[in-house]
Amino acid sequence: MAPDGGLYVPQELPDITSLISPHPIPYHELASRFFRFFNDEHSLREIEALMTRSHSKFANPVNPAPLVQIAENTFVLELFHGPTLAFKDFGLQLVGNLFEDQISRTGMPVNVLGATSGDTGSAAINGLAGKKGARVFILYPKGRISELQERQMTCTEAGNIFPIAIDGSFDDAQNIIKELFGDLEFKARANLSAVNSINLVRILAQCVYYIHACNQLAESKRRNLRFVVPTGNFGNILAGWMTARMGMPADCFVVATNQNDLLYRLFTSGRYQPGKVSHSLAPSMDIQVASNFERFLHYHLEADSDHTRRIMARVKAGETVELPGFKPAQFSATRTDDEGILENIRAARENLGYLADPHTACAFQEINPATPTVILATAHPAKFPDTISKAVDEKPEHPSLEALKSKIPRNTSLPATCSAIRDYLEENILKG
Repeated sequence: MAPDGGLYVPQELPDITSLISPHPIPYHELASRFFRFFNDEHSLREIEALMTRSHSKFANPVNPAPLVQIAENTFVLELFHGPTLAFKDFGLQLVGNLFEDQISRTGMPVNVLGATSGDTGSAAINGLAGKKGARVFILYPKGRISELQERQMTCTEAGNIFPIAIDGSFDDAQNIIKELFGDLEFKARANLSAVNSINLVRILAQCVYYIHACNQLAESKRRNLRFVVPTGNFGNILAGWMTARMGMPADCFVVATNQNDLLYRLFTSGRYQPGKVSHSLAPSMDIQVASNFERFLHYHLEADSDHTRRIMARVKAGETVELPGFKPAQFSATRTDDEGILENIRAARENLGYLADPHTACAFQEINPATPTVILATAHPAKFPDTISKAVDEKPEHPSLEALKSKIPRNTSLPATCSAIRDYLEENILKG
């Protein structure tokens, strides 16, 4: 976070049309060329080494984001082939390696603080477990993520990992993180860094797979192209929209929400009105405060930082904010409740032969078979076996998840208060 409490955005968005190719570019090369626009601290060779290392744990490092065609005009971009089986691996493997590089260059340790509604925490932990000079503190809502998501965080046996279950929601955890980062004296003293999508590297890493998806499509399928994105915190879909702003062909981005439909209501009514978080079958989207909307608002207001700051101050104060005339041309939105998630899983399996996890199922709510459409599949269905079994009487498995079932979880339970988390950090960082 910036010192004034806001979020960083790139000073300029480059023209990336040179990366749009008639044929796929090897992923590590595409990522290296993209990040070269934003990184002048490393040589191209150093960036390539970072990117190669950051995709080495994926099932197929050469093509970590395969595009699967399931109908004439419908494609699924599978983003769950990383080490924790979720799209967060794309950003957090890179963030982990960048932190390691920074520590080796500066000699200064880093204490990484983050909040998760399920997948961010496990991906951050996997990216940083065992890395010298880095300690990782991840807050998550107790009892509100899947058992396997929790085990991915609590069964690493790494001494530098500190999973913290709080008695509250993801939004409570996220607010605690923002308050701690807003205390500039404590942030500097504890040498805190962020892994949530308030960290801009996360958003930029996600831009790459949109370009990769476009390059895997026949040129005839790139006209009137729609991306349908399951989203809660607005980071994943923001990355796509930013990529389009930089020159990638895309006609529309569909915001696919679950029953925690803050973003659906925003894009259909122009009203930003957080409600109470409702526990759902798609727990990683159980969010009512979409942090990355602030970045989009900045661009929507034509980079008027003062106006953005005034609106976000009202949002943070809990006010309902009306955004007159807020109908961004490139966006539409859908909403799917739990019953709809189960129905969408069934329909996708029976009609298209595709097994979708509960989050990806939200993106199947509204598919136009006449329009080229890319659905972003954000997690492996094996992470949610009970929901899948309830929908289609299948119980998907994955070897990495099965191996966790015999391990003993290790975490700490704390109240959802900033003072409790601060005390815990003081004990484990400043006195540790």
